[in-house]
Amino acid sequence: GKDGVGAKMDSMELEREKGITIASAATYCSWKSMGVDHHMNLIDTPGHVDFTIEVERSLRVLDGAVMIVAASALPRIVFINKMDRYGADPFHVLGQIKQKLGLNVKPIQLPIGEEDNFAGVCDVITRKAHYYEGDNGMTKRVDEVPAALVERVDTLRAELFETLADLDDEFAEIFLENEDVPVDAVHAAIRRTTLARTFCPMLMGSAYKNKGVQDLLDAVCRYLPSPLDRTNKAMNADDETEEIILESDVTKPFVGYAFKWAGHNMRIYQGMLTKGSAITNMMTDKRVSAKRMVRMHSNEVKDVASAGAGDIIALAGVECDSGVTFTDGKHRVTCSSMFVPEAVMSLSVSAGREDQARLQKALRRFQREDPTFRVDVKQETNETIISGMGELHLEIYCERMKREYKVETLVTGEPKVNYRETVTQKATFEYLHKRQTGGRGQYGKVMGFFEPIPEEQQTGNADGIEFVSRLTGNEIPPNYVPAIEKGFRTATTKGLLTGNPLIHMRCVLEDGQAHEVDSSSEAFQAAAQGAFDNFYNEAGPVVLEPLMSVAVSFPSEFQAAALQTMNGREGSIQNTSAVSGDTTLVEAIVPLRRMFGYSSELRSVTQGQGEFSMEFSRYESMPSAKQDEHIAEYRKKLYETASDSMATLFIFQVLHRCLGVACRFGEEEQLEKAGRGGRSAAASIVGG
Repeated sequence: GKDGVGAKMDSMELEREKGITIASAATYCSWKSMGVDHHMNLIDTPGHVDFTIEVERSLRVLDGAVMIVAASALPRIVFINKMDRYGADPFHVLGQIKQKLGLNVKPIQLPIGEEDNFAGVCDVITRKAHYYEGDNGMTKRVDEVPAALVERVDTLRAELFETLADLDDEFAEIFLENEDVPVDAVHAAIRRTTLARTFCPMLMGSAYKNKGVQDLLDAVCRYLPSPLDRTNKAMNADDETEEIILESDVTKPFVGYAFKWAGHNMRIYQGMLTKGSAITNMMTDKRVSAKRMVRMHSNEVKDVASAGAGDIIALAGVECDSGVTFTDGKHRVTCSSMFVPEAVMSLSVSAGREDQARLQKALRRFQREDPTFRVDVKQETNETIISGMGELHLEIYCERMKREYKVETLVTGEPKVNYRETVTQKATFEYLHKRQTGGRGQYGKVMGFFEPIPEEQQTGNADGIEFVSRLTGNEIPPNYVPAIEKGFRTATTKGLLTGNPLIHMRCVLEDGQAHEVDSSSEAFQAAAQGAFDNFYNEAGPVVLEPLMSVAVSFPSEFQAAALQTMNGREGSIQNTSAVSGDTTLVEAIVPLRRMFGYSSELRSVTQGQGEFSMEFSRYESMPSAKQDEHIAEYRKKLYETASDSMATLFIFQVLHRCLGVACRFGEEEQLEKAGRGGRSAAASIVGG
């Protein structure tokens, strides 16, 4: 990336601008090691935690991995990169890897020179020095180990052999029986323990200056598994309890796994696929044709006529979701799904009318492209909420909406917290709904009380509202009771304090009165709503806010700073405990309204090493000051809405009067409601 145009594998404009990998990219190469030509399929994955899914789905189809670690920071071969940088200390990083990741790692190389003077490495196994010379380090020269490093090389060699002897019985016998252990036996032991995932060899170098990369490729060929070394399993599509072993054999029936929708990338696990072949999507049972097959080199493609077991290719023109298995149609198997972590951060998005179609197209595309990118429309707030793995994750997608889909009017903001209302005391009501407008009128009277539902009785209420009829006589005909219940339930969907739904409230109907002619279901439904509007404030209403159970993990050295972030967000610490190594886990209860932006703050105070998860715990009354702010904000919005509607209602009244129709809106009653906090903008301004 030092040429000013960014790394080749980072083909996205945003990747070049931000200097990070955002999307995994596939490529391939050939390398001659130990006199044998090797073909490699490679996937470059992001390092930022927000793009975890790119790593997860790549690991799902790969046989081995190289962990690239910067020598000047902490971050199954480990490669310590940037050895030419100021402050490079590979052995400090080695200690961190062991401590933080719990890996059994031993260096098989020792650096020659430090920082700007980094010239090459000493091979601990062969006791030879490797220098990288010529243009861009392309020429590898093998020489004797510098005298000043001989003792250190011997020490590291002895430690490596002891570790391998402890992990591998076959090598232990060779180690005990031979004073000079054969080099081939060492390589074989490293390969066996690496494949068994009990050991990780550590190499080092500078990728930018091409120093040590040649040895890394040799190590990949020597130690990491080929498709023949892995046992891949699938499930019988007709009986998922039956496991089927997939063989890396081109003569077997074809089985491929589409692991990334963008680019249509596929790993072939079994069989052979040729251009023009018909294959079956096991999710939809539809047959598709592989009209064009390509090998990917970042965003560049090379057409191929065929590909076999172990290859990673892309199928141009084949539409499918990530995680779909393809077969020849006769072999009915499906590969297991990849791990998809839960989203941890949300953001509201909106766009102008002229950009709505482009916004929706972008959202649909990103959902198919990225399983961790979720879209939800909140019915209560009518907001479009996008969720993902962190603020950077969502920021990237918002930027892509603007650049790739030209959603120029895109507006982002925090999603509204879903508050609730409830009552805190019993309040009796007696309300008569009576209206006469010529002809048949409306008449309905209801009597009863509102009360809070005790905590031990709150479970099992789907909407948090309970309606109870205790009518004993026939003052209200039974056929009107459902209308009364509907009226109460409709009223409680929008509380009078902040316009949020009510929970944990019981409406009890005890008595009432009906009229032989004027009573109707509509009249009693209106009576129930009127009773709620007029007597709700007497039940001591309060605003409830969602509290979240938050679990935060971070290195213990950052404990003071991390705890301060919780306290600063009104968090109540429930438990603090030490987990693996020097990691601390803090459990707390925090209001959801204070959790926005926490991801960035936590990473800032923990040098990017802190993580958190949260889930809903319960609703609880807001602090009185915060509650007053929300009530004032809601009433201000009602007033603004009412002001905009005043002229429309005035014209409506004039038209009716011109037509000779009696227009009775019950001005005094409605104004009284407005003074009590009114349930809608119309109720606040119908005086005309």
